[in-house]
Amino acid sequence: EEPTPPPAPGTGTAPGTGADRAGLAARLRDERPAGVLSLLALDDRPHPDHPTLSRGMAAGVTLVQAAADAGLDAPLWCLTSGAVAVHDSTELTHPFQTALWGAAAALSLDHPGFWGGMVDVPATLDESLVRALCASLAGTAGGGAEDQLALRAEGRYARRLVRAPLGEAHERPSWTPRGTTLITGGTGGVGAHVARRLAREGAEHLILTSRRGPAADGMAELRDELAALGARTTVAACDVTDCEELRKLLDSVPGEQPLTAVVHAAGVPQLDTPLPDSTLAEFAEVGRAKVGGAALLDELLGDRPLDAFVLFSSGAAVWGSAGQAAYGAANAYLDALAHRRRARGLAATSVAWGPLDSGMVDEEISAFMRRTGAPAMDTGVAVGALRHAVPGDEPNPVVAEFDWSRFAPAYTLARARPLLDALPEVRAALDGDPADGSQSPSGSDSGTGPELRARLAALSAPEQRRTVLELVRTQVAAVLGYDSPADVEPRRPFTDLGFDSVSSVELRSRLNGATGLRTPATVVFDYASPDALAGYLHTELSPGDPGAGGGAAARDGEPVTAELDRFEATVTALTPDDLRDHRIVDRLRALVTRLDENQGSATPGAEVDDLLQDASADDVLAFIDKELGSA
Repeated sequence: EEPTPPPAPGTGTAPGTGADRAGLAARLRDERPAGVLSLLALDDRPHPDHPTLSRGMAAGVTLVQAAADAGLDAPLWCLTSGAVAVHDSTELTHPFQTALWGAAAALSLDHPGFWGGMVDVPATLDESLVRALCASLAGTAGGGAEDQLALRAEGRYARRLVRAPLGEAHERPSWTPRGTTLITGGTGGVGAHVARRLAREGAEHLILTSRRGPAADGMAELRDELAALGARTTVAACDVTDCEELRKLLDSVPGEQPLTAVVHAAGVPQLDTPLPDSTLAEFAEVGRAKVGGAALLDELLGDRPLDAFVLFSSGAAVWGSAGQAAYGAANAYLDALAHRRRARGLAATSVAWGPLDSGMVDEEISAFMRRTGAPAMDTGVAVGALRHAVPGDEPNPVVAEFDWSRFAPAYTLARARPLLDALPEVRAALDGDPADGSQSPSGSDSGTGPELRARLAALSAPEQRRTVLELVRTQVAAVLGYDSPADVEPRRPFTDLGFDSVSSVELRSRLNGATGLRTPATVVFDYASPDALAGYLHTELSPGDPGAGGGAAARDGEPVTAELDRFEATVTALTPDDLRDHRIVDRLRALVTRLDENQGSATPGAEVDDLLQDASADDVLAFIDKELGSA
């Protein structure tokens, strides 16, 4: 009997719950799919062991882990239904599915190579919507880089971060606390700042809860401070995920000062943990207080009229935070719950905060945040935004501070981020001059722009190359904090030297300032070592072709074939592990595509592009060996 042949690579269906991580990884390795579309999130029944997660979320976590284990080199898309609101809050009917959108914000940062995106569809799909879904997944619809989509009968919608039109302060509605306000997580950190702000704005009675309650550090001092501001304070130990404890707390609110507002700030941050290294129990624990507490508050309060029901969400659910998929998921659930309450005609606002300096951030982390372009905000000042955010029309406002000239290049380094496309400052940062206007560091004799070109013009070609390499090594040492440029090995890959997206953008900015060039945001990934980057900069700074952008037929007397020789040497030195890095393969594909566009579609290059589109790392190595090995 002849064995049954394995299915051909391409499309197919994988039945099951996604619970078998090893089995899924093996299947992904064996079948090498051209793409993966997961419908697992549609099962939003509570998980039997982790009720703050859905079964679909748990299965989706396993699928992503398996994809990482398998080295998936095809896009993974996840489908939801009723997880996002396009027109109004009534559309959002499945908040547990929304949680996956929050996780996806981190997954696109952690796994930019294989993460495809999220797409939400109506409960019923007709033929036109199926076609639109297929076009979106294949990237053939307009704006192929879109990775957060909602398909509706009238068309396709993409997610965007936009500025909120605030208008004049005196024209905006504002929230003034009255009666009793309950603040979960209110005995320290962010919750304590909220308590102070509300006391200043006239709060009569504040109930502050946490697990430790009166035993929390600094509680006596905080109570005295709030009393001096005119607020009576009750401090209670309460686990907001315990139904009976929370019910007793709500029943204890005095009748003469009824409960009029809830601020749910309870929750624990997530340490940066890549999803493949996390267990399902750890994933669920991150969201236990946030998700479980919010759901219980909503359930126990029912349709009780409130002035405010405020949920403390996070930018981790909007633009994402690397290694924090669980945290993003929990906060996205809060965003969805705000929509669900508004659909019922109830008060609800889920505020996505950017980084907050709540006393738990040391100077090293604070400095890193500034470098990323998302500095920690003064928490006391930031929570003042609640005054106008709570009564506003937007159920999910964002309160954050960005230095777009730093944040945007780093955020978009590994892949396009259409989420930010509606912000003019982002477009300017990506298209404009160096991110921080930096020049050569003090003490460098490399000069800037014209001075450097003039200096190079007086040198021989080998001396020029050495000078530019020394400039690169000097700037690398400055960015990474090396003692000396001599510690920077010219041929060592930037990733091995310690570069990440933030330091890569900083190096690019410093080199732009030192050379007067406007290099691509991806330059440090395109030229993977100091020596390779120096070669590129030397070419761009060539005195014989000032300002050249790379289109000259010859440079420094060398024909284009000499450049190709160097390119060939670099490419043929790549290992299979190198080629599993999608940034490298994507650049090779993009290069072939550009050549095709320049020469017309009916060229041999189109066949090469077709080969590379479906190639594995081994296939690419075989192609290089065949086509370039004997050159």
